[in-house]
Amino acid sequence: MKSFSRHISLALLLGTLAVAAPAQAQEFRAGFVNTDRIFREANTAKAAQAKLEQEFARREKELVDLGNTLKTASEKFEREAPTMAESQRTTRQRQLVDQDRDFQRKRREFQEDLTARKNEELSQVLERANKVVKQVAEAEKYDVILQEAVYINPKHDITDKVIKALNAAPAAK
Repeated sequence: MKSFSRHISLALLLGTLAVAAPAQAQEFRAGFVNTDRIFREANTAKAAQAKLEQEFARREKELVDLGNTLKTASEKFEREAPTMAESQRTTRQRQLVDQDRDFQRKRREFQEDLTARKNEELSQVLERANKVVKQVAEAEKYDVILQEAVYINPKHDITDKVIKALNAAPAAK
């Protein structure tokens, strides 16, 4: 509902600006930027993704190996359980439960760390993209640039210009 009212407010604002613009004898220019495309196609976003993959590759491999080890141990227990003594079976079962709990905790921590780092990296990409959007808007005299909309006529989409400008800009460290 909040999003709907925001869209209605934005539509009313754009409508008012569009009506007021002819009265001032100047053209109202609106543009649109698709941030999802920027995150997929811009070199800075691709570099951020590669950096994250490299940073988390070792931990991900460790998790996969730990999961495989746990699966193998569980399968072995299932095969051997019928021939084990009750006390031995209970001990092994408890060990497997503890190992699984440890595995789930490590997986959850990995996901939380990855998500936090991904948000950091993407916020930097978005910050740079917003600067480039502002530069393009000022250079081409746009009155408003939208980043979220239900429908945009493709002639107002300036995403390609922004991606080209982002790719041409030197990487900020």
